[in-house]
Amino acid sequence: MQDRFEGGDLIVFDGECVLCSGFFRFITRVDRAERFRFAHAQSAFGHALYEALGLPVDDYETNLIIVDGVVYTHLDSFAAAMGAVGWPWRGLAIVGVLPGPVKTFLYNRIARNRYALFGRYDTCMMPDPHLIARFVDRDGGAA
Repeated sequence: MQDRFEGGDLIVFDGECVLCSGFFRFITRVDRAERFRFAHAQSAFGHALYEALGLPVDDYETNLIIVDGVVYTHLDSFAAAMGAVGWPWRGLAIVGVLPGPVKTFLYNRIARNRYALFGRYDTCMMPDPHLIARFVDRDGGAA
């Protein structure tokens, strides 16, 4: 999926998913230019964005990654984020060139089982105070 979004580079992630929150923490460490802003999928903003894109709002099985105005989902979102943060992480963007059926199979196996494999937080993971400024809603985006 690639829709246009104006408003800067953004990562919208499932704040209850241990894997997704781990991805958020990873990006905050490797995004030295602080290119990305963030939102929890469970926030009012995240919910509205998923709804506007026609994505399920009862199960946030994909992170949304917006780079240069293009919205990416599923494995393409990971590839876009890795490509945006620079070397050496840019090398991981290679997953974006996998054939569509392979990407879909791999992504769905992980996404549909992410809570069972990695766990789930009872509430959205809240960012450290210094990261709150990088969230689109200043309270950290938790619903």
